[in-house]
Amino acid sequence: MDRITLRGLKARGHHGVFPREREEGQTFIVDLVLHLDTRPAAAGDDLAKTVHYGVVAEEVVDVVRGEPVDLIETLAERIAERCLKHEAVAQVEVVVHKPDAPITVPFDDVTITITRSRA
Repeated sequence: MDRITLRGLKARGHHGVFPREREEGQTFIVDLVLHLDTRPAAAGDDLAKTVHYGVVAEEVVDVVRGEPVDLIETLAERIAERCLKHEAVAQVEVVVHKPDAPITVPFDDVTITITRSRA
């Protein structure tokens, strides 16, 4: 499989288990690796035979900005489901970063990484 990678998609969301996270929100960062066969698109230089990564980026940001969930695991799953709605995408790897997680010790980042495939 070929890969199209999007790194560092940023959006403000209201996800988390604590009231403050839900009320104030925070920045989430998403990285995606879309697995697909790009040969048909390349052979005909045809966008319709691949995935429009600009559209995917907008959809992912909409998911992050959308309905709040408690867990970043749930957020990652919703993002993966949205990516797999694109016919060309056979598999997706989603990394959700929560750099402002409510942790009481110094840290750089918290992430969840999931890989989902078309059933």
